[in-house]
Amino acid sequence: MAKLALHPDRLFPADERTRSIARALYAPIKGLPIVSPHGHTDPAWFAYDQPFANPAELLIVPDHYVFRMLYSQGVRLEDLGVPTVDGSPTEQDPRKIWTIFADHYHLFRGTPSRAWLDWVFVEVFGLDVRLEPATATLYYETIEAALKTPAFRPRALFERFNIEVIATTESPLDGLEHHKAIRESGWKGRVVTAYRPDPVIDPETIGFADNLARFGEIAGEEVSTWDGYLRAHENRRAFFRAAGATSTDHGHPTAFTADLPRAECEALYAKVRAGNANFADAELFRGQMLTEMARMSIDDGMVMQLHPGAFRSHNPGVLARFGRDKGADVPMPTEYVRNLKPLLDRFGNDPRLTLILFTLDEDVYSRELAPLAGHYPVLRLGPPWWFHDSPEGMRRFRERATETAGFYNTVGFNDDTRAFLSIPARHDVARRMDCAFLARLVAEHRLEEDEAHEAARALTYDLVKAAYQL
Repeated sequence: MAKLALHPDRLFPADERTRSIARALYAPIKGLPIVSPHGHTDPAWFAYDQPFANPAELLIVPDHYVFRMLYSQGVRLEDLGVPTVDGSPTEQDPRKIWTIFADHYHLFRGTPSRAWLDWVFVEVFGLDVRLEPATATLYYETIEAALKTPAFRPRALFERFNIEVIATTESPLDGLEHHKAIRESGWKGRVVTAYRPDPVIDPETIGFADNLARFGEIAGEEVSTWDGYLRAHENRRAFFRAAGATSTDHGHPTAFTADLPRAECEALYAKVRAGNANFADAELFRGQMLTEMARMSIDDGMVMQLHPGAFRSHNPGVLARFGRDKGADVPMPTEYVRNLKPLLDRFGNDPRLTLILFTLDEDVYSRELAPLAGHYPVLRLGPPWWFHDSPEGMRRFRERATETAGFYNTVGFNDDTRAFLSIPARHDVARRMDCAFLARLVAEHRLEEDEAHEAARALTYDLVKAAYQL
């Protein structure tokens, strides 16, 4: 059996001088607390602190990073236990699912998923041999036994991972009962929510009309009018803030914004609410609502996040059988300069607003995003996201954005994941890659080492806390 170990110099530069600088930068930030300001972990884990079911349910079935790779190589999602929309049967034996995963683990060579998973296997479960068909049973039984112990319950792992605060993401239609249970439990872990209004902002959402009706009921507002609809958002935002939210999140197809006169807003909303909106109307409404969300953020202080540029559910067969978020989303080119201008014309100079921009289009780092964030006081750049949450993606981001935007117009790192056990692994990769980048600047005499130490701490801890008001 091949040995599995994490090299202490992984991801650091190959040449000894620069590597030694990276080591020195990394040492004091390695153990800093994790601030996770945006993600998709289930708040019920922390509310009720129940044991995770089994290795497959924890590490394979919910992780689209894992099953999209397997699917690309011909493994059926049914055989991985991924639930179907109509409830038709899928594999329910977690050992069989794990065996398939182990048989195909070689597919992850060179990917960030391999780095994250190996970290989990070594650091969380103490495994010291490589996952392969011959070790599949050893892995399964080791992880299964661990998950039955109190040390591997969600709250214990939260504390073991040194998580200072983690933000989940909920819809305005969510009653936030799990967050209420966390607050009332007496547990000291800090779990907050974030306001994701897409289901009641995007007219192309399946069930949009029903969502609007439910939205009005929950908010206690008559949403048949534009003013009532906006008040409903304001009410729900206040409810989310009471549950700890400091941010909103918007997963729009594009970065398009609009700033229409009131009469046009009313007419557009009436068309959207009646179900008569075409694609152009839907895009215009989403764009107007980004500007309305910015206005509300100035009033209530919530930080905005914009995550555009994904072609959602590109595979219609997978969408029909398994639903959304099943590994079939694909990045698209995304334009920011013209699309953001209406919002920035109105609010771009207002110090009360922070708008954090993400992208799946790396071509815009140096051409659009860094120049925009390097000028407008309201703008900050989010870290490499989703497909680019990887060592090379992080390197490309720093190389293309830093010269124009600097370090301090970025917001550190966030893991944006459902895979709870991978959170410390992801943060460790980001810390190592930032130290590698800073070490190169020091080695090339472009930055003094004491400044690099200050920047390393800022990128790890200070910037994210400040940007997200945590």
